[in-house]
Amino acid sequence: MKYIVIIVVCFAILSCKDQPKEMQLSAEDIINASIEVSGGNNFDKSEINFDFRDKHYYSRRFKGDYLLMRLMINDNKDSIFDIITNEGFERKVNDKIKVHVPDSTIQKYTASVNSVHYFSVLPYGLNGKAVNKTLLGEERINEKTYYKIKVTFDEDGGGEDYEDVFVYWIDKESFKVDYLAYSYNEADGKGMRFRQAYNERYVNGLRFVDYNNFKPKVSSINLLDLGKAFDKNELELLSKIELKNVTVDLLDL
Repeated sequence: MKYIVIIVVCFAILSCKDQPKEMQLSAEDIINASIEVSGGNNFDKSEINFDFRDKHYYSRRFKGDYLLMRLMINDNKDSIFDIITNEGFERKVNDKIKVHVPDSTIQKYTASVNSVHYFSVLPYGLNGKAVNKTLLGEERINEKTYYKIKVTFDEDGGGEDYEDVFVYWIDKESFKVDYLAYSYNEADGKGMRFRQAYNERYVNGLRFVDYNNFKPKVSSINLLDLGKAFDKNELELLSKIELKNVTVDLLDL
């Protein structure tokens, strides 16, 4: 009998050794895979147009240069162009008159324009030099398993809102971003939002989604716990983030 037990134990050990181990992916690996399934290098050679609420947005990325633009119409029917390039920010009226903007206001306009463009092409941009990524493990939301990744930014190169903290839930099978959360500075402390992606579509090879935008029902909740709170219906729907009339042109390198 003793020998039979020994044989069974040895067989079990050998069987475990024969089973292939699951590949251990880093946060960088997961983000890169997510970018790839969302459009990959095509983001780096694209012109994108879309409407968000009452404004029009345009971006151009090509050979390391970029231009991010927001167009809005004021009460006088003037066209206001806010433009960000590698060289900085500028505002034009009717695409001709360059308007002087105080430095403090430039920061505000830059953050506002950047934010919309940033969310429109996620997860593109999360492999930048100023981006810090930490794999927090795995988490289940709506009976699906996700990689949970925390993202922070360096002050140098991280933009005006470099202190903001983001969390991404990336589908373990498809590598697509289905949920994200972020904290941001407010005058009276930290604000938090949780977004649920829906209405996925690919336009000329690039992935776009809309979002249900949630806020916590209680202020005491931790940013890292927003996924669990969503699963328990402990978040309040605040708004919908919908990109309309999306067009993409791919540029020849």
